[in-house]
Amino acid sequence: MTRDLDPFISPHLNSSALLVIDTQRDFADGGSSPIAGTTAVLPAITELLTAYRAARRPIVHVVRLYEGEDVDLVRRSAIEAGAPMARPGAPGSQIVPEFGVSELDPDLLRSGAFQPVTATESILFKPRWSAFHRTALESHLREAEVDTIVLAGCNYPNCPRATVFGASERDLRVLIAADAISGVDARHLDEAGLIGAVHATVGQIVEKLSA
Repeated sequence: MTRDLDPFISPHLNSSALLVIDTQRDFADGGSSPIAGTTAVLPAITELLTAYRAARRPIVHVVRLYEGEDVDLVRRSAIEAGAPMARPGAPGSQIVPEFGVSELDPDLLRSGAFQPVTATESILFKPRWSAFHRTALESHLREAEVDTIVLAGCNYPNCPRATVFGASERDLRVLIAADAISGVDARHLDEAGLIGAVHATVGQIVEKLSA
């Protein structure tokens, strides 16, 4: 299912925020749990970040940190057994260096607070798949008068997909940056279209945002 992008993008990019999901070193090539295709989309995500920084629109880097029992059930036994994936404070938990983001403060993030990067850019820890589950993301976006999210990041079938549904449940418009998410294919984009999410390339998004 595809929608005409212009009527969606043009009026709402100026009230949008960029969410970048799980772009941590452990999930890139050479990390403890690499996700296929993640390293390949980092340049496209960097292009989005550059455009959103220039436009002074909100950016939220959403990360996973695995420790203790508060871990998704499917990974809990592996974490309890010592799997090194995105451990708080470990080098692999950090956001990829290409993005130029400061080191994570795991205690602050695990408390539920946003870690500021700049006046318009921040980092948020999510304890489960969706960036909205048990987080203050919705209130953060509402305070910034955001009505649209642009989604980029790692492993679409898991956390980005759950975040699409979480955003739709909160009556936020969703624009998927289709060439800036690893693991996404036409089936996923068609499925997202059934609940009103649309998709575009990074080039289309940057062009509209700059205009």
